Amino acid sequence: MPPVYRRLRRGARRALSVKMGRMNRESLVSQLARPVTYDVAIIGGGATGLGVALDAAARGFSVVLVEAHDFAKGTSSRATKLVHGGVRYLAQGNIALVREALHERTTLLHNAPHLAQPLPFVMPSYRIWETPFYGAGLKMYDALAGRAGLGPTEFLSREQTLACLPTARAQGLKGGVKYWDGQFDDARLALALARTAASRGALVVNYCAATGLRHENGKVVGLECRDSETGIAYALNARCVINAAGVWVDQFRQQDGEAIGRPVQPMVAPSQGVHIVVDREFLPGDHALMVPKTADGRVLFGVPWLGKIILGTTDTPRQDLPAEPRPFKEELQFILEESGRYLNRAPTTADIRSMWVGLRPLVRPQGDDGEDTKGLSREHTVLVSRSGLVTVTGGKWTTYRAMAEDVLAKCMQSRLLERARSGVTTNLILIGGDPGRQQPRMSEPQGLHSYGSEAAAVAALPGADRELGAGLTEAMVRFAARTEYARTVEDVLARRCRLLFLDAALAGTLAAAVGTLLEKETGVDPQVKAFKDLARLYLTLPD
Repeated sequence: MPPVYRRLRRGARRALSVKMGRMNRESLVSQLARPVTYDVAIIGGGATGLGVALDAAARGFSVVLVEAHDFAKGTSSRATKLVHGGVRYLAQGNIALVREALHERTTLLHNAPHLAQPLPFVMPSYRIWETPFYGAGLKMYDALAGRAGLGPTEFLSREQTLACLPTARAQGLKGGVKYWDGQFDDARLALALARTAASRGALVVNYCAATGLRHENGKVVGLECRDSETGIAYALNARCVINAAGVWVDQFRQQDGEAIGRPVQPMVAPSQGVHIVVDREFLPGDHALMVPKTADGRVLFGVPWLGKIILGTTDTPRQDLPAEPRPFKEELQFILEESGRYLNRAPTTADIRSMWVGLRPLVRPQGDDGEDTKGLSREHTVLVSRSGLVTVTGGKWTTYRAMAEDVLAKCMQSRLLERARSGVTTNLILIGGDPGRQQPRMSEPQGLHSYGSEAAAVAALPGADRELGAGLTEAMVRFAARTEYARTVEDVLARRCRLLFLDAALAGTLAAAVGTLLEKETGVDPQVKAFKDLARLYLTLPD
């Protein structure tokens, strides 16, 4: 070991090893046994938790984050893939939320250009008043964006609309409105946050579930966790414990309330969002379809993404919290029928390549029964309990960085952390990002270009010239295992490569080959059969 490497403190050595390449999980997990007190301990490895981990580590705080499953296993890998200010929030009059999201949109596009890019949207008009009405609102959207705008809103003729959306229903079409937002790869962005946080000294561990909170004299002083692979339990000490468990935050809030004798009311009203994926022939080109108001008042998107089209989304209350929520029959019918109103060929169940569901942690107002999730807050909420447990929930992917700043500001106001300057992540380029290089369109199929500045490192691994299918090479599987925390076939085919979300049947056929490579790399069961069952679930129609 070089002398300069020996002299580095432990956190810096770990950060350097992450940058240098191969990751040893046994060594990573063993660090949980160290008798140290972290500044920040985070429960949850989704967008919110990982955003907080990166911000805290970038400010110089010592950070540990544990995730029960894989990073972005839940809601954070099941978004509509849009980086947006929120046109519908503008219609609701929530100007502050829109302005913040538009600012964060620009920041995200700059900091992760290989994973997030601008995307033009078209609203087709089938009533004479729709073009001027929606166009005026979108001009206001442009005005709120200011210099952060991605392109001007344009009023389109009937012919121009069809040029942008060649498969839009021509009958009755009056014209349209074109505006700009962004799109991204949610799961790979979460992974970039995890790896960038680790490069700044944070200890981030997936497949290590938080099993409980630790209290002393009525105060939260840490958490307990258990490594899923070995079954070994660890007790972590921390000055500040942040509950960022998404739709599951109430589980830890209840534990906290019971420990200090103060029962709590649930703060999350879960909402289910369903997406279906079809082939590009239904919406060729590089423009997305946006319907601002469907028959029941919801928004419908048709988004080109990684060689396919995503259709959705729904907004349905749900009381249970399954790890793999499935669409309700009426939701699937809604998306197919509404898509048929705007496309000259209506997709059917036979055209579905994959369908997936995300649970949104919407914030429940006091006394609300959660029956109408369209009316609940899309803004995030940060609460500090009497014991000092910090809970954050709500919000959306676009504003993850602003949410992280708000969480740490709350920690400092509550004197759980010392004061430290904010804004450190505003221009922090995430791993793989290179704003100077030309980026491929997110509508293109996934491939080596998806790795940004790390493409050369992937190409240098064994098997770079051996494709397993759908652009996935043996080298990409090795890279996922060695540097991207992948442990199972699902980790690779659902979140490192997005094939489960794009073509579940094809993903199932690659499971065995991916599993063989993973087992050689990790030495653990890659759970091939479990993934094949999951792939079938993503194509199973609801009763």
